[in-house]
Amino acid sequence: MIPALPGTRKLDPLAAFLSYLLPGLGQIVQGRVGKGVLYFVCLYGLFFYGLTMGSWKNVWLGDYSQQAEVQILGRKLPGLLKDLSYRREFAGQFWIGIAAWPAILQYQTTEPLPKPDEPGKEVWQPKPNSIFGSHMQAPPEAELNKLQRDADKRWDLGWVFTVIAGVLNILVIYDALCGPVVRDDEPKPAGGAA
Repeated sequence: MIPALPGTRKLDPLAAFLSYLLPGLGQIVQGRVGKGVLYFVCLYGLFFYGLTMGSWKNVWLGDYSQQAEVQILGRKLPGLLKDLSYRREFAGQFWIGIAAWPAILQYQTTEPLPKPDEPGKEVWQPKPNSIFGSHMQAPPEAELNKLQRDADKRWDLGWVFTVIAGVLNILVIYDALCGPVVRDDEPKPAGGAA
């Protein structure tokens, strides 16, 4: 006799979206408060510790329109995809949710400024946002070089922590989407309730 397949589980996209916004929020809404708080504290702790190690300058997405074209399978990558190809770290940091949104807003606020060493040419430079100032804004190349040279690898390790936090939140989102794992051999509650 072939055993019956377990019933399909109902997915919870709202809880998944809430866990994207704030890690663990979807689990809290589902009634799994302990797990949700654990996710929130651990992932945000890791993310903000990484930000602190990087002097709050390692989560950003820059405008690389002036850089060389990037091609995949013979096709040029358009704007945002090209920028992500130059700053791959942000593809992982993005998944931490609201904490990475200032970088997206800063990416939107760039303006052309004249190049001082080449008259008549412009370069796109970030302009400080009215709400966030220069927080999560692409640092100038000279500042990045200084951070990498003088920070004793703390800056690099900091962005690794922020990427790990973002990628781990993908698992939290999946947990919220699919719900808790229930084994088929768990005892049924007394009283005949299913």
